[in-house]
Amino acid sequence: MTAPASIDEVERRLRERRYIGDRGLATSIFLALKLEKPLFIEGEAGVGKTEAAKVMAEVLGARLIRLQCYEGIDLAHAVYEWNYPRQLLHIRLLGEGDDRRTAEREIFSSEFLLRRPLLDAIDNDDPTPPVLLIDEIDRSDEEFEAFLLELLSDFQVSIPEIGTIKAKKAPFVVITSNRTREVHDALKRRCLYHWIDYPDLEKEVEIVRARAPEAADGLAREVAALVQSLRTMELYKVPGVAETLDWARSLAALGATRIDASLVDATLGSALKYQEDLERIRQQVPALVERARGA
Repeated sequence: MTAPASIDEVERRLRERRYIGDRGLATSIFLALKLEKPLFIEGEAGVGKTEAAKVMAEVLGARLIRLQCYEGIDLAHAVYEWNYPRQLLHIRLLGEGDDRRTAEREIFSSEFLLRRPLLDAIDNDDPTPPVLLIDEIDRSDEEFEAFLLELLSDFQVSIPEIGTIKAKKAPFVVITSNRTREVHDALKRRCLYHWIDYPDLEKEVEIVRARAPEAADGLAREVAALVQSLRTMELYKVPGVAETLDWARSLAALGATRIDASLVDATLGSALKYQEDLERIRQQVPALVERARGA
């Protein structure tokens, strides 16, 4: 599948796959493809950052390679490690002498590499370059960020025993962050940047109708309005769009076509994930429902 030829085409292809983005995101995606630069997407949890990368893999007809970041992630989990059991077995199968010494040199070749997501994205024979999703980079540490600089600058990986492996064609790289900490400027400079904010009411209704079509139109609007109200309140963790979709699907699964106080109270756990928030909101459910039904 060919890459989108315009910003309008990016928007159209995203919508065809039920991803309702804004013009700014479509522009950033188009430029990232055109300039072969990574796209750095920040925003609150649950606003569609990871989903954007997944949908772009479908748009491009490419394989999605996902690296989920976490504290302490290292090269062995992100890039490569040597297949030590296979190396040892290879040596043991050979006798003493020149064959064994030759084998000891050969075991540090690509044949004995365990390829992790970053190396897989750089060195592959895919007909279409893959989409590399480096998810929640803010969960990793600065040492891992420093390693990414080479990959993001030149789309290459250096392996001491082999040398430098460079991509034949650059993958489409999407890096996401929930902004739990600031990511270093050196990494951001190598990327195009886009911030995904919470949607307004009309856009959120459109998202629910696209992603949770089982929810009746009236229910979609009322759930979206309810979540919009929750985001204005002092909560430990306000619900994202992902929670809006879960809530709409939960209510639809219960046969609801409109919201009422009893149903909202029973399904609050679809949207709120902390006990303190649940206790605070339960006292205000009737007023919140009334407001949402009038939206």
